[in-house]
Parts: sequence; C-alpha cells; structure tokens
Amino acid sequence: MAGLPVLASTAVAPHVLAKSPHMHRLGRLDVRIATTEEEIAAAQALRHRIFYGEMGAVPTPEVARAGRDIDPYDSICDHLLVIDHGEAGDGRAHVVGTYRLLRQVVAAMHRGFYSSGEYDLTPLIRSSETGGQLLELGRSCVAPEWRNNTTIALLWRGIASYLRMHGIGYMFGCASLHGTDADVHAAELSYLYHNHLAPEPLRARALADHYVPMDRLAPGSYDPRMAARALPPLIKGYLRVGAMVGDGAFVDRQFNTVDVFVVMPVEQITRRYLDRFLCGRGAADSD
Repeated sequence: MAGLPVLASTAVAPHVLAKSPHMHRLGRLDVRIATTEEEIAAAQALRHRIFYGEMGAVPTPEVARAGRDIDPYDSICDHLLVIDHGEAGDGRAHVVGTYRLLRQVVAAMHRGFYSSGEYDLTPLIRSSETGGQLLELGRSCVAPEWRNNTTIALLWRGIASYLRMHGIGYMFGCASLHGTDADVHAAELSYLYHNHLAPEPLRARALADHYVPMDRLAPGSYDPRMAARALPPLIKGYLRVGAMVGDGAFVDRQFNTVDVFVVMPVEQITRRYLDRFLCGRGAADSD
C-alpha cells in the first residue's frame, strides 16, 4: 500500500553469521553477540515488528522510514541474538530473539545509561563502586512463534556467559506492563512494591517529573497470587532469578507501556539458575 514503510528483514545471510562464533547452540538455534551491522539491523527489524507492530508503540519519523527500531544507544551496546538457522538447505537464518546489553564502562564513556532518562540511578551506581560493574538490559523481545522455553533458555545462557566474561556485579533495566494506564495494573504494581522492593542501596527511583506511585492498593485489598500470575512473563522470569524493583513506575507513551525498574545482584541470583545456564548441557547442545 502506498505510503507505508517497507519493513526491514530479520534475515541474516549465512556467510555473515560465519564471521563470528556462537556462544551456545541447541538444535537449529544458537545464541551469539552480534559482530556485524547486518546482524544488528536484523535485530532492529525484529524489535520493530514486536514493539510497533504488536505492542502499539508510536514510531518517530526516523523509525517509520527505516522500518526498524533504532536509537543512538544501538551503536554503543552489545546485541545478544538468538538465531534460527532454518530448515537444512533453505539458506536462510533469522534473528528470533534479542537483548541489548550496555556495560557500565561503556556507558561512562558515552551518554550514560538509557534508563537514566526514566530513573535516578545514583544509589545503584554508588553500590557498584564496591559490588561490581553494572550491566543494563534492554530492548528484549522474542518473535511470537519462538516464545518457548528453548529460546528463553538460550537467551539466559547467553546472558550468564556474558556476566562471567565481563565480571558483572549487578544487572538492571526497565521491564514493561502493556498500556499506559497505571490503574489497570494497580494490583501488579502493588504486589511488586509490597513484595519485591529493592533495599535502599539498590533502589532506583523514578524521576520526580514522571514518578507514578506503585503502592496503589493496600496490602490485603488485593489477591497477591492473582497479581503475581498477571505479571508479564519477562517480569516473572526476572523475579525467579532474584530480581527486585525500584520505587515508582514510569509511563512511556511512545512505547505504550508502564515501566518498572528491575535490579538483579548477580551474586544473589538463585544458584541453580547460574549453574544451569553456565554449566548445564542438554543432549542436543552441540557447542
């Protein structure tokens, strides 16, 4: 249809992928850090499909023209990718899952952390002086057909290997609830605040001009089990590995989300998860 942007492709040519090794492989999927512009462009195309096509984000003119989710942070971040190499012999591979990773040493040399536009990171940065380098996780998405345990496990194995490689002390980032009405998510936000609030040394706070209280319902006025079940899968996954939340939500109208700040001290991540993702090998794992 005339006037609509041509969406970029999530495909990556096999000869491009051959330029760098994967970190882990399971069947026809592998997880790796992007080393080429082609791989990053494919990840941006996947992000566009999910954030703008599925979740209702509002594109900037630049994003609309490109048909890819792009911003200035892409050039300084590492991009973790899950690649589906497709059926044998068809010659096509696609990015089906991605995370954007920003280490503290890199952020300090450039424009700082992406999350600093939503949260005051001062307590967390102060804690990193004795507790290890920070790693910001962002722009996470998985293509609908690949939202299964295999893809998620590969992403987590890739993150676990990255943590060990770079000596990360804390992981953090913003996780999202769909839509921009915080009252719709009153029970979930209250559950997170009452049960998973980070201690003060790790408690980032939403910037004053955008601060949305999370303790919207009093304890006992909602069912915490129902609220926990209503959380998005990504937030549930973070909580399973010991995540805590900051103080205050942030309404991101461009991305059509209510954001919460999530921090995960690496040394406190449930040991069985680190053992599983750093050391565990499935029968189909070929690396």
